Amino acid sequence: MAKLHPTLETVTARIIERSKDSRAAYLARLRAAADKGPRRSRLSCGNLAHGFAACAPDDKADLKAAAKPNLAIVTSYNDMLSAHQPFEPYPAIIKDAARHAGAVAQVAGGVPAMCDGVTQGQDGMELSLFSRDVIALSTAVALSHAMFDGALYLGVCDKIVPGLIIGALAFGHLPSVFIPAGPMPSGLPNNEKSRIRQLYAEGKVGRAELLEAESASYHSPGTCTFYGTANSNQMLMEFMGLHLPGSSFVNPNTPLREALTRESVRQAVAITAGGNFTPIGEILDERAFVNGIIGLLVTGGSTNHTLHLIAMAAAAGVRLTWDDFNDLSASVPLMARVYPNGSADVNHFHAAGGLPFVIGELLDAGLLHEDVRTILGHGLSAYRQEPFLADDGGITFKPSTRESHDLAVLRPVANPFAADGGLRMLTGPLGRAVIKVSAVKAEHRIVEAPALVFDSQNALQEAFKRGELERDFIAVIRFQGPKANGMPELHKLTPALGVLQDKGFKVALVTDGRMSGASGKVPAAIHLTPEALDGGPIAKIQNGDILRLDAEAGTLTVQADLAGRAAAVIDLSGNDFGCGRELFGGFRALVGGAESGAHVFGALLDRQGA
Repeated sequence: MAKLHPTLETVTARIIERSKDSRAAYLARLRAAADKGPRRSRLSCGNLAHGFAACAPDDKADLKAAAKPNLAIVTSYNDMLSAHQPFEPYPAIIKDAARHAGAVAQVAGGVPAMCDGVTQGQDGMELSLFSRDVIALSTAVALSHAMFDGALYLGVCDKIVPGLIIGALAFGHLPSVFIPAGPMPSGLPNNEKSRIRQLYAEGKVGRAELLEAESASYHSPGTCTFYGTANSNQMLMEFMGLHLPGSSFVNPNTPLREALTRESVRQAVAITAGGNFTPIGEILDERAFVNGIIGLLVTGGSTNHTLHLIAMAAAAGVRLTWDDFNDLSASVPLMARVYPNGSADVNHFHAAGGLPFVIGELLDAGLLHEDVRTILGHGLSAYRQEPFLADDGGITFKPSTRESHDLAVLRPVANPFAADGGLRMLTGPLGRAVIKVSAVKAEHRIVEAPALVFDSQNALQEAFKRGELERDFIAVIRFQGPKANGMPELHKLTPALGVLQDKGFKVALVTDGRMSGASGKVPAAIHLTPEALDGGPIAKIQNGDILRLDAEAGTLTVQADLAGRAAAVIDLSGNDFGCGRELFGGFRALVGGAESGAHVFGALLDRQGA
């Protein structure tokens, strides 16, 4: 195994030092819970009878005897959303596989699964980021019955997997396996979908043509095929050792997908009842989170994980900062081109060699921690394998390809698409922000232009429709932070700004809100902190101020004396969702005083980790 890269070693060491007290406190709580033994054995007869009253007779007898492990199933199933619809038959498959493996499984509870694709640009998007912590709390509620020896988590998309992780870590003494559903087969190419969106924004095609293109792109059960937050989630679960190797991007409703689900159950039983007891809180340590960050960077993953990974880590007592992301990004290569960072989708990426190839390459280059625990035991080298159907219908793992099958999609460390990773931090008098550079061409990474200030994405879109944006400018969309309105994604701005960029104008975006994990070719300084509602400098920018976004130097500056200006204020009382912050504050108040609930929540309002 190659010697660990010095930057990786340095960043990991400082995270360990920074997290020393919080991680020790977390592990003490975890081990105290584990030392008490199976919770079910301590339930009263009335408690236990309630817990298995609806079970099948054989399962009831097994739970009554307390001789077999009981696995919780926490599911994000609903049948409206393509990514989660494939989970419908999973409980029956899991229960059958558990019985064959000498265990019992029960659906412990469900978590809400909203789709940013449906709520994008709508009022419901203001609840999107908050849903992560609702999911975390829902997970904890599902596990609170003390009936379980291990857990299986069914989740895919944007906030669902981070929320499940946060909730799972609140019960970190339980062995846990995450089971994906997989992406839908390839449909309309992503570049063609983007082209139709821009034509619609220009008024050159109508709604019928746009809906036809969207329907041809999002066309069947499974995750959307671009490399946004949902598929970045699946990548993380594999890099962090919570999926089976090579399982993230196998399509739904295929024999291999079902076989992987059954094998996941067998592995969950093996780390729950056997001699390899492996709680999730022990797996997700500082090195596992560093591996996750590296996976995000080398594949050009979602900007949303500059928020989620910090909150997920905090739930395990690990303290990450944006500086950790930035320093690691400068030292790892960009190995993948998957839309919006290229024309391919995740199915093409998987066929080219996928995550097993990437992990193998990084291990050989000393760019991942190999000495970690996973659901397969000790060492990340197990994740260099690919799954195949065995003759008996089960799974056999074989070494992954040592060469990319498509260099336009996936490249080795020695011949990357770029020498550094896909994300960078921006600093300056406006605060700190994140930019995804992997999708932005080099000629668009530095923009200096007058500011045009808007207090909502709708205001910018209306200005575009009126033809008022045919010029060089940097759009400033403020009052979009978590305290203001829940920090919605502003992906609906991409077609309009893309049209203007294609016309030759220098355009960029600066916002205290988010862009989608599918954010693309327009340079966007996002997650700017402090946010406008907190009186951050973004609230003092005026139309005409000269801004400079320099993604190469990592700076965001303004040619104006902001110190003497009063911050703009905005009346948010007319928002039907009450800005979301009242809802979140209510959730905090409900659990803030209880140790069992307080640590479930991620540090949403401390998202920058600075």
